[in-house]
Amino acid sequence: MRIKRLLSHSVSLVCIVIMTANGLLAQQETPSFRWYKGNTHTHTLNSDGDSIPLEAAKWYRENGYNFVFITDHEYITNVGPLNHILGKSGSFLVISGQEITDSYDRKPLHLNGLGLEKVVMPNRLQGSVATLQKNIDDIRAGGGVPQLNHPNFGWALTADEIKQLKNVRLMEIHNGHPLVNNLGGGGSPSAEQIWDELLTGGMVIYAIADDDVHHFKRIGDKTAATPGHGWVMVRAAELTPAAIMAALDNGDFYASTGVELEEYTADGSGISIKIKQQTWSKYRVQFIGSGGRVLGETFDNPATYKFNGNEGYVRAKIYESNGKLAWTQPVFFKGP
Repeated sequence: MRIKRLLSHSVSLVCIVIMTANGLLAQQETPSFRWYKGNTHTHTLNSDGDSIPLEAAKWYRENGYNFVFITDHEYITNVGPLNHILGKSGSFLVISGQEITDSYDRKPLHLNGLGLEKVVMPNRLQGSVATLQKNIDDIRAGGGVPQLNHPNFGWALTADEIKQLKNVRLMEIHNGHPLVNNLGGGGSPSAEQIWDELLTGGMVIYAIADDDVHHFKRIGDKTAATPGHGWVMVRAAELTPAAIMAALDNGDFYASTGVELEEYTADGSGISIKIKQQTWSKYRVQFIGSGGRVLGETFDNPATYKFNGNEGYVRAKIYESNGKLAWTQPVFFKGP
């Protein structure tokens, strides 16, 4: 058995561990990292939002976030003045970005370029895969990290199409916009089911939860794309654009709609998850493997799973009794 990627998210240590059937081969330790809460999909008046960037960023700062990407359609916001006003070292950061807004055959093909500092124009090639791949390549060339957005918006993308893409490792499985069909329906799979199909096929891709916020002036309106519905908790050594982007691209984060973890560790034997208990909540943890199969389920906190090496991959999904969720990233197995 060889564990292809194994990251420990404990309070003070990140370990990368390589295992074989004969035992531990190598272990690399890095210094203490921290959790940072952030949103990777934000619109303002610079495209189709209802508020100026300062108001948008201020909402996230005032609501306990550590970072926010401003990702307007075909527009790069100068985040320097925002960080001058709102930024605080180690506490809050605004990061530039863009949503590249493309289409093919009337299907929306949207990607975020996280960290972009120069606009990437949509390429509008023949075919969904060709169009997305060129945009992904352009994001990488521009120094950004590509994020595949809302695959079920307009029922635009299938797992078969996505698995042909190269050099993209982030995909929204929970988008806070009310019209993106996160849960699937009518015979179409949910975004999470698409994710499992990709993982089962061997694609290394990590789950994003975010807001896709457009409306800061309509808080409480369930028909509007308002803030606070989904976020990522990123493990990084420092709160800088480079550190946050690298952690996202490497899958060193979990996605959440309200569940917070105190600790997540993975070593050569298994996974352990400690949930930050809320007073009126109860929790259920599922460990999920190849084909989306539930490998185990527990109400324990901490929740643990022991590897057998035949799972293909293992990820966890945490259910909270009032409907909140969290998803950890997959641990992959390759072998024997």
